[in-house]
Amino acid sequence: MPEVPGTGGAGDGTAWSGGAGARAFAAVEAATDWLLGYPFVFRALARRIGAGEVLVDYGCGPGKVADEAARRLGARVLGVDTSPEMLALARASATAVAGYHLVVDGRVTALPDGCADAVMCNHVLASLPTEEAVLGVFTEIRRLLRPGAPFVLLATDPACSGTEYASLRIGDPGAVYGPGDGLTVRLRRTDGSWQEVRNHAWPVAVLPALLERAGFRDVVQQRPTVDEALTVADADFAAGRAWTAERARPPLVITTALAA
Repeated sequence: MPEVPGTGGAGDGTAWSGGAGARAFAAVEAATDWLLGYPFVFRALARRIGAGEVLVDYGCGPGKVADEAARRLGARVLGVDTSPEMLALARASATAVAGYHLVVDGRVTALPDGCADAVMCNHVLASLPTEEAVLGVFTEIRRLLRPGAPFVLLATDPACSGTEYASLRIGDPGAVYGPGDGLTVRLRRTDGSWQEVRNHAWPVAVLPALLERAGFRDVVQQRPTVDEALTVADADFAAGRAWTAERARPPLVITTALAA
């Protein structure tokens, strides 16, 4: 997950910073994401990217999602991140990924313009405190994409604040968050414990205009439901929990766009 200089990977300066932070992030369970998020990201990519084509995971973190994308899609996946510690974990564990690159001062210097056939970006916006920072990430992603190539973005909806999901809670009950506002997110770990991190809210309705400013077109948003997930996510995983809150108020939004 990319970090904004001076804010850390989760937006508070400490949460995912350094080796300890990278290991903590790798221990996040992310059950809700594996039900309503990542399978839909993979499906959106599968419609537009072929085997052997280049997929960049912008903000790959410890590489779990990049690794799964490589295995499912047959793509040549390149993970990029601002954290050397995250990339070190990814190199040690995500065996299907073709390579990793460091983001320095907002740019992946090792990758040329138009090198990617697709880019995915999962939960990176939560680390970005300003509109300028969001535009900077979108602009760099646009640089990496060839014209007409797809960008798939996964983000939580801060309008779902206070709801207790299987693996997270976004913000406080009854709170209303504007663009860039700080909020606390609770994340469930694989050992059953919970961790609180400070993030930034980006209402999903503001994203299409920002993407268009960064050089994207044909922006479409989807809010996956549990019923849809039963046909997209791993069947045993989807059937293993009641997903009560996820059914009542799905918290994740998939935004797709094409490089203009």
